Amino acid sequence: MILLDEKKLAALLNEVKVIAVIGAVDKLGRPVDMVGKYLIEAGYNVIPVHPKRDHVWGLKTYRSIIEIPEKIDLIDVFRASQYCPDHAKECLKLEILPKVFWMQQGIFSPEAREILTKKNITVIEDRCTMVDHKRLIGKKL
Repeated sequence: MILLDEKKLAALLNEVKVIAVIGAVDKLGRPVDMVGKYLIEAGYNVIPVHPKRDHVWGLKTYRSIIEIPEKIDLIDVFRASQYCPDHAKECLKLEILPKVFWMQQGIFSPEAREILTKKNITVIEDRCTMVDHKRLIGKKL
């Protein structure tokens, strides 16, 4: 399902508790750093995912979403569009499927969308979680 309705998007952001951030890095000035820190401050349980880092934002960082030992509500992707189909396939290997697969601004993947919408996972493309959260909810959950 592709979600663009603002009320549904706000409700979804209120339901989400655990966010896995694929491509997480804590380098100042990088969009993923600003968004990750914002989501943490907003009260989400943010789980960084990066293949080579052990800690991002002072948090244990996993090499892959498959390694995360808890249920993930939203997967927030900060990787180039060409990698999204592989991350979508990885999602389907999770014991409990996430509610949302969110590709950040500038990221589109018709193939990832096709893979995930068949499994009733909401797919959001070319939108920023921080921008939408600020606009629809504000910082407090």
